Amino acid sequence: MAFTFFFRDTQILKLAVEHVVPFAMGRSRVRIWDAGCAMGPEPYSLAILLAESMGYFAFKNLRIYATDIDETDTFGQTIRTGTYPEEDLKRIQPDIFKKYFVPNDKPGYFRVVDTIREHVIFEKHDLLSLRPIGEDFSLILCKNVLLHFQPNERIDVIKLFHGSLSQGGYLATEQTQKMPEQVEYLFGRVAANGQIFKKEAAQA
Repeated sequence: MAFTFFFRDTQILKLAVEHVVPFAMGRSRVRIWDAGCAMGPEPYSLAILLAESMGYFAFKNLRIYATDIDETDTFGQTIRTGTYPEEDLKRIQPDIFKKYFVPNDKPGYFRVVDTIREHVIFEKHDLLSLRPIGEDFSLILCKNVLLHFQPNERIDVIKLFHGSLSQGGYLATEQTQKMPEQVEYLFGRVAANGQIFKKEAAQA
Protein backbone atom coordinates (compact mmCIF):
# COMPACT_ATOMS: atom_id res chain seq x y z
CA MET A 1 0.00 0.00 0.00
CA ALA A 2 3.06 2.24 -0.22
CA PHE A 3 2.58 3.34 -3.85
CA THR A 4 1.57 6.98 -4.13
CA PHE A 5 2.76 10.29 -5.54
CA PHE A 6 2.38 13.99 -4.81
CA PHE A 7 -1.09 15.42 -5.55
CA ARG A 8 -2.56 12.03 -6.40
CA ASP A 9 -6.39 12.24 -6.51
CA THR A 10 -6.18 16.02 -6.39
CA GLN A 11 -9.95 16.38 -6.81
CA ILE A 12 -10.62 14.62 -3.50
CA LEU A 13 -7.88 16.57 -1.73
CA LYS A 14 -9.26 19.88 -2.98
CA LEU A 15 -12.82 18.92 -2.02
CA ALA A 16 -11.63 18.02 1.47
CA VAL A 17 -9.86 21.37 1.77
CA GLU A 18 -12.93 23.28 0.54
CA HIS A 19 -15.03 21.76 3.31
CA VAL A 20 -12.59 21.66 6.19
CA VAL A 21 -11.20 25.20 5.89
CA PRO A 22 -14.50 27.00 6.74
CA PHE A 23 -15.13 24.44 9.49
CA ALA A 24 -11.68 24.92 11.01
CA MET A 25 -11.33 28.70 10.78
CA GLY A 26 -11.28 30.32 14.21
CA ARG A 27 -10.26 27.13 16.02
CA SER A 28 -7.24 27.39 18.28
CA ARG A 29 -6.04 24.02 16.97
CA VAL A 30 -6.85 22.21 13.75
CA ARG A 31 -6.12 18.49 13.78
CA ILE A 32 -6.16 16.28 10.69
CA TRP A 33 -5.49 12.55 10.52
CA ASP A 34 -4.14 11.05 7.28
CA ALA A 35 -4.62 7.33 7.85
CA GLY A 36 -2.49 5.29 5.46
CA CYS A 37 0.02 7.97 4.51
CA ALA A 38 2.66 5.66 2.94
CA MET A 39 5.89 7.58 2.23
CA GLY A 40 4.30 10.99 2.81
CA PRO A 41 3.38 12.57 -0.54
CA GLU A 42 -0.31 12.63 0.43
CA PRO A 43 -0.08 14.44 3.81
CA TYR A 44 2.43 16.88 2.34
CA SER A 45 0.18 17.52 -0.68
CA LEU A 46 -2.73 18.15 1.67
CA ALA A 47 -0.61 20.45 3.84
CA ILE A 48 0.41 22.49 0.80
CA LEU A 49 -3.20 22.85 -0.39
CA LEU A 50 -4.24 23.93 3.11
CA ALA A 51 -1.39 26.44 3.31
CA GLU A 52 -2.59 27.93 0.02
CA SER A 53 -6.17 28.17 1.33
CA MET A 54 -5.94 28.99 5.03
CA GLY A 55 -3.56 31.90 5.22
CA TYR A 56 -0.48 32.18 7.43
CA PHE A 57 -2.06 32.67 10.87
CA ALA A 58 -4.75 29.99 10.55
CA PHE A 59 -2.24 27.52 9.10
CA LYS A 60 -0.05 27.96 12.19
CA ASN A 61 -2.72 26.12 14.21
CA LEU A 62 -2.73 23.09 11.88
CA ARG A 63 -1.23 19.67 12.61
CA ILE A 64 -1.53 16.71 10.25
CA TYR A 65 -0.99 13.34 11.95
CA ALA A 66 0.24 10.98 9.23
CA THR A 67 -0.02 7.30 10.15
CA ASP A 68 0.72 3.98 8.50
CA ILE A 69 1.49 0.44 9.59
CA ASP A 70 4.99 0.94 8.05
CA GLU A 71 6.12 -2.68 8.01
CA THR A 72 9.43 -1.67 6.40
CA ASP A 73 10.24 0.97 9.04
CA THR A 74 11.13 3.46 6.29
CA PHE A 75 8.09 5.73 6.10
CA GLY A 76 8.78 7.59 9.32
CA GLN A 77 12.30 8.68 8.44
CA THR A 78 11.25 9.80 4.94
CA ILE A 79 8.32 11.82 6.24
CA ARG A 80 10.26 13.42 9.08
CA THR A 81 12.97 14.66 6.73
CA GLY A 82 10.52 15.46 3.92
CA THR A 83 13.16 14.53 1.37
CA TYR A 84 12.29 12.98 -2.00
CA PRO A 85 14.11 12.23 -5.27
CA GLU A 86 13.56 14.72 -8.07
CA GLU A 87 12.04 11.92 -10.17
CA ASP A 88 9.14 11.65 -7.69
CA LEU A 89 8.35 15.37 -7.92
CA LYS A 90 7.98 15.88 -11.67
CA ARG A 91 4.16 15.86 -11.58
CA ILE A 92 4.04 18.93 -9.30
CA GLN A 93 3.05 22.27 -10.83
CA PRO A 94 6.21 24.38 -11.34
CA ASP A 95 4.94 27.29 -9.22
CA ILE A 96 4.05 24.99 -6.31
CA PHE A 97 7.35 23.14 -6.62
CA LYS A 98 9.34 26.37 -6.56
CA LYS A 99 7.43 27.66 -3.53
CA TYR A 100 7.43 24.56 -1.34
CA PHE A 101 10.57 22.55 -2.20
CA VAL A 102 14.26 23.34 -1.81
CA PRO A 103 17.36 21.42 -2.97
CA ASN A 104 18.66 18.89 -0.49
CA ASP A 105 22.32 18.30 0.33
CA LYS A 106 22.13 15.00 -1.57
CA PRO A 107 22.28 15.64 -5.33
CA GLY A 108 19.06 14.87 -7.16
CA TYR A 109 16.89 15.22 -4.04
CA PHE A 110 14.61 17.99 -2.81
CA ARG A 111 13.18 18.70 0.62
CA VAL A 112 9.77 20.05 1.62
CA VAL A 113 10.21 23.51 3.14
CA ASP A 114 10.23 23.71 6.93
CA THR A 115 7.09 25.87 7.05
CA ILE A 116 5.18 22.85 5.69
CA ARG A 117 7.25 20.02 7.12
CA GLU A 118 6.83 21.11 10.75
CA HIS A 119 3.06 20.65 10.47
CA VAL A 120 3.21 16.94 9.49
CA ILE A 121 3.80 14.43 12.29
CA PHE A 122 4.35 10.72 11.56
CA GLU A 123 3.16 7.93 13.85
CA LYS A 124 3.33 4.20 13.20
CA HIS A 125 -0.20 2.83 13.55
CA ASP A 126 -2.26 -0.20 12.59
CA LEU A 127 -5.86 0.76 11.79
CA LEU A 128 -7.05 -2.77 12.51
CA SER A 129 -5.96 -2.36 16.13
CA LEU A 130 -9.03 -0.08 16.32
CA ARG A 131 -7.01 2.14 18.63
CA PRO A 132 -7.60 5.85 17.93
CA ILE A 133 -4.54 8.06 17.72
CA GLY A 134 -6.52 10.95 19.22
CA GLU A 135 -9.79 12.83 19.02
CA ASP A 136 -11.26 16.16 17.91
CA PHE A 137 -10.05 15.82 14.33
CA SER A 138 -11.52 18.28 11.84
CA LEU A 139 -10.74 15.93 8.94
CA ILE A 140 -9.76 12.30 8.55
CA LEU A 141 -8.37 11.32 5.16
CA CYS A 142 -8.26 7.60 4.38
CA LYS A 143 -7.67 6.78 0.73
CA ASN A 144 -6.66 3.51 -0.92
CA VAL A 145 -6.66 1.68 2.41
CA LEU A 146 -10.21 0.57 3.24
CA LEU A 147 -10.48 -1.41 0.01
CA HIS A 148 -7.82 -3.78 1.38
CA PHE A 149 -9.95 -4.67 4.42
CA GLN A 150 -12.69 -7.23 4.84
CA PRO A 151 -16.24 -5.76 4.96
CA ASN A 152 -16.55 -6.16 8.75
CA GLU A 153 -13.10 -4.62 9.26
CA ARG A 154 -14.10 -1.67 7.09
CA ILE A 155 -17.17 -1.04 9.23
CA ASP A 156 -15.14 -1.17 12.46
CA VAL A 157 -12.55 1.27 11.11
CA ILE A 158 -15.21 3.73 9.93
CA LYS A 159 -16.75 3.62 13.42
CA LEU A 160 -13.27 4.36 14.79
CA PHE A 161 -13.04 7.39 12.53
CA HIS A 162 -16.49 8.61 13.59
CA GLY A 163 -15.47 8.53 17.24
CA SER A 164 -12.23 10.38 16.49
CA LEU A 165 -13.81 13.27 14.57
CA SER A 166 -15.08 16.52 16.02
CA GLN A 167 -18.84 16.92 15.77
CA GLY A 168 -19.39 18.14 12.23
CA GLY A 169 -15.91 17.04 11.13
CA TYR A 170 -15.23 15.43 7.77
CA LEU A 171 -14.15 12.04 6.44
CA ALA A 172 -12.67 11.73 2.94
CA THR A 173 -12.14 8.41 1.17
CA GLU A 174 -11.16 7.27 -2.33
CA GLN A 175 -13.72 7.57 -5.10
CA THR A 176 -14.27 3.80 -5.34
CA GLN A 177 -14.99 3.37 -1.61
CA LYS A 178 -18.70 3.61 -0.89
CA MET A 179 -19.98 4.08 2.65
CA PRO A 180 -21.18 0.69 3.97
CA GLU A 181 -24.92 0.61 4.66
CA GLN A 182 -24.32 -0.40 8.29
CA VAL A 183 -22.63 2.94 9.07
CA GLU A 184 -24.42 5.29 6.67
CA TYR A 185 -26.33 6.79 9.60
CA LEU A 186 -23.06 8.06 11.09
CA PHE A 187 -22.25 10.38 8.17
CA GLY A 188 -23.91 12.60 5.63
CA ARG A 189 -22.39 12.85 2.17
CA VAL A 190 -21.66 16.48 1.33
CA ALA A 191 -20.20 16.36 -2.20
CA ALA A 192 -21.88 14.92 -5.28
CA ASN A 193 -18.54 14.61 -7.08
CA GLY A 194 -16.46 13.07 -4.31
CA GLN A 195 -16.52 10.78 -1.30
CA ILE A 196 -16.61 13.51 1.35
CA PHE A 197 -18.74 12.85 4.42
CA LYS A 198 -19.73 14.96 7.42
CA LYS A 199 -19.99 13.40 10.87
CA GLU A 200 -23.50 13.09 12.21
CA ALA A 201 -24.39 12.42 15.84
CA ALA A 202 -24.58 8.69 16.53
CA GLN A 203 -28.10 7.45 17.20
CA ALA A 204 -28.78 5.93 20.57
